[in-house]
Amino acid sequence: MKLPFAARALAVAMLATAATFSVSSFAADAPAKPKVALVMKSLANEFFLTMEDGAKKYQGEHAGDFDLIANGIKDESDTSAQIQIVEQMIVAHVDALVIAPADSKALVPVLKKAMDKGIKVVNIDNRLDPDVLKSKSLTIPFVGPDNRKGARQVGEYLAGTLAKGDQVGIIEGVPTTTNAQQRTAGFKDAMDTAGMKIVSTQSGNWEIDKGNAVAAAMLNEYPDLKALLAGNDSMALGAVSAVRAAGKAGKVKVVGYDDINAIKPMLKDGRVLATADQYAAQQAVFGIQAALSLVKGEPTKANADGVIETPVELVKAP
Repeated sequence: MKLPFAARALAVAMLATAATFSVSSFAADAPAKPKVALVMKSLANEFFLTMEDGAKKYQGEHAGDFDLIANGIKDESDTSAQIQIVEQMIVAHVDALVIAPADSKALVPVLKKAMDKGIKVVNIDNRLDPDVLKSKSLTIPFVGPDNRKGARQVGEYLAGTLAKGDQVGIIEGVPTTTNAQQRTAGFKDAMDTAGMKIVSTQSGNWEIDKGNAVAAAMLNEYPDLKALLAGNDSMALGAVSAVRAAGKAGKVKVVGYDDINAIKPMLKDGRVLATADQYAAQQAVFGIQAALSLVKGEPTKANADGVIETPVELVKAP
């Protein structure tokens, strides 16, 4: 039976509406890409810029799988600013948060708040304090290297160029961070085994200027100092400047940790004896991968201690 024109028009309109409703419903049911927030420490540190670049590159290669929001603080020790960033990411309703905490204890409460909101959290670079996590009944996987092992390798290489009983100084990172503590412990392991005399251990807060000031003070107080062991390459850069200013270039050896680009010319010409490469970009990618696994309800590659260990290797002057 052929419908009148008005009836035919009504039927077409109803079909079009139904089709539109069907498409709209399908679009609404389609799962949204997860939003992953990467929260780093100071972006003034080349190490974390490398981490950010690695994360962005990986996201660009997997743009259909997730969206990335990358943030960092200005100063290594500005814990309150990093807490504010996490708060902002909670408000932004991210699905996962990958963080290199500025403090191993102070960030735990706000991360608990994020997890209570259903956000998956992965810890990279600087491990959160296990006892504090346990006190909050939290389990957060850690992605990163064995910092103590890496620092010990650097220290052992340095020790091979010194004589037993030589005086050395350690410039450590922010003392409330686990990775600073572990690197200092690794340096001490190597120096104690080799019979060196550690005359001073002071914090350079991971920063060039502070590392320079600490190194200068040590060189002034201990004129027989033979080496400075810096917990990261930024502080090693400051130490190199202090050694030069004290007129002791070639007489006081400097080692670092991170293998940032700025240290490479100094390795080449001997101003820095050795450092450790802990593959910043790889840490960020492994952290993101672990976070996406958690979002999907899949297991991560963490071991029984909740650790996904990334590589660390000695890099020495040619």
